[in-house]
Amino acid sequence: MAGSASTVSLFSSSSLYCNRSFENTKTYATFERRFSFTCFSSKKKQLSFMDQILDYIEGGPKLRKWYGAPDLLPKDGKELGEDETAEEEEVRDAVLVTDGDNEIGQMIILSLILKRVRVKALVKDKRVALEAFGTYVESMAGDTKDTIFLKKALRGVRAVICPIEGFLSNIDSWKGIQHVILLSQLSVYRNSTGIQAVMNSNARKLAEQDENVVKASGVPYSIIRTGILNNTPGGQQGFSFEEGCAAKGSLSKEDAAFICVEALDNVPQKGLIFEVVNGGEKVSDWKECFATLMDRSAE
Repeated sequence: MAGSASTVSLFSSSSLYCNRSFENTKTYATFERRFSFTCFSSKKKQLSFMDQILDYIEGGPKLRKWYGAPDLLPKDGKELGEDETAEEEEVRDAVLVTDGDNEIGQMIILSLILKRVRVKALVKDKRVALEAFGTYVESMAGDTKDTIFLKKALRGVRAVICPIEGFLSNIDSWKGIQHVILLSQLSVYRNSTGIQAVMNSNARKLAEQDENVVKASGVPYSIIRTGILNNTPGGQQGFSFEEGCAAKGSLSKEDAAFICVEALDNVPQKGLIFEVVNGGEKVSDWKECFATLMDRSAE
């Protein structure tokens, strides 16, 4: 990229989300001093969180060297690791993000990369995703209503994270899936009125379908019902988990992505449904927070 060089820390005080994704500890300041990257831009300005994600992911060779990943494409131009004839069941160690083009989906993918989790992602353009995410994300493009494509997408997957409605109802077999995390705005859609209700009618239908499907799947699930999602910085506000809060509150997209990733390591015995918006409650231990939510759900 052309332009002047400027060093931008991915762990600025305005984006605690990245800090939490890297460390999941309280030692953010130490890690901030250790990692900064040289990014190139035509203007010297404070980058948004998504711009930082793109600068970080598009670091190219430097980032791939850090993770020990190979080059983007082999000399014959074929995607690495692609085997159309593979029928045997893989070890289930991957997490599938069902929308890698979605803003929250990209935040989730970045967090999983930083945790060194094997990531699979559904995207619209496979090559664009490959150039953006590199080989440390297995990007897949296709019709999610196609049984063969869906079977391939779910191969080797232990958990599914859905940042947007409209995917789960296409799954015919849940064999091997150990946890499903659904980010749902059903409470917002149900509370909308007038023209907004008409505009949200299809999204509400998809949200209801996905929630019903995951409840009937027999797979442990976490349904995270949020308030209105907005672009405010994550990690700067507390939270509220009170019943009914999602219908009238809002949640940072960065915080929503962070909670989805935290839910991954807190698998309920059967199912967990909770509401969350930004509020006054500070969470220092997410494992304890999820345990409390599970206890409350069992009452």
